[in-house]
Amino acid sequence: MKSLLPILTVLLAIVALWYGAAVWLNSAWTYDQAERAGTTVTFAELVGDTMAQDRPVLPAPHQVLKGLWDGVAGQAVTSKRSLVYHGWFTLSATLVGFVIGTGLGILLAVGIIHNRAMDLSVMPWAIASQTVPILAIAPMVIVVLASQGITGLLPKAIISAYLSFFPVVVGMVKGLRSPDQMQLDLLTTYNASRPETFWKLRLPASMPYLFASLKVSVAASLVGAIVGELPSGATVGLGARLLSGSYYGQTVQIWAALFAAAILAAGLVIVIGGIERATLRRMGMAQ
Repeated sequence: MKSLLPILTVLLAIVALWYGAAVWLNSAWTYDQAERAGTTVTFAELVGDTMAQDRPVLPAPHQVLKGLWDGVAGQAVTSKRSLVYHGWFTLSATLVGFVIGTGLGILLAVGIIHNRAMDLSVMPWAIASQTVPILAIAPMVIVVLASQGITGLLPKAIISAYLSFFPVVVGMVKGLRSPDQMQLDLLTTYNASRPETFWKLRLPASMPYLFASLKVSVAASLVGAIVGELPSGATVGLGARLLSGSYYGQTVQIWAALFAAAILAAGLVIVIGGIERATLRRMGMAQ
């Protein structure tokens, strides 16, 4: 219980600040309507109105929770108004991009470890690739692939892979280099080959680093999938919900989609954490 107290305190402070900001930002509409009607507004009326506007500048927490509940439990999962329906399409692109990015990241890391030319050439380019804004790259990827007749899931997955491969490269390189020289010298005295050193020492030692980077990578992959939906004019996916909400001024819909994406990302990280604990326990590296 004591460990939960700081978390709850911070959460309550955030909620209180959120409500205060909602009253402040939404009050302009209330005052404007009162001025048009030639009436005055008391503080209680101001608070009540700013908490219940249909299209608030900043939705109150309870409005976002209601929008999230309506989108998840208040609709059939096959409905195009359902966040579950849209979340499934975003999740599909996320997982495909995550698999592609993870595989590419691991292969590059192995090459960097075993080839000095790749270490000097690939790693700087991998770092430089992340300095280019994804919002600038996503439309180009969508347009180029669409010109080749490739649409749908794959372009979004490629954008996801672009964001997700870098954490895996960095983490895996660090992990593969984590064995100290004494351990490497010991395998050398056993006349172990380079593949044997990799499979028996470097790869097991890299597992904690790999899983740490996978948690970052899967969240980045979800961001890539959502960004990939924005310039493509997608009609399905959480990115599409964000777009339609912005087009029609449905701020509650926007915030509900954002929270749905955050919950989805948290769920994916929790799943990877569970796989990590099971894997490390089986390898004798965790209790």
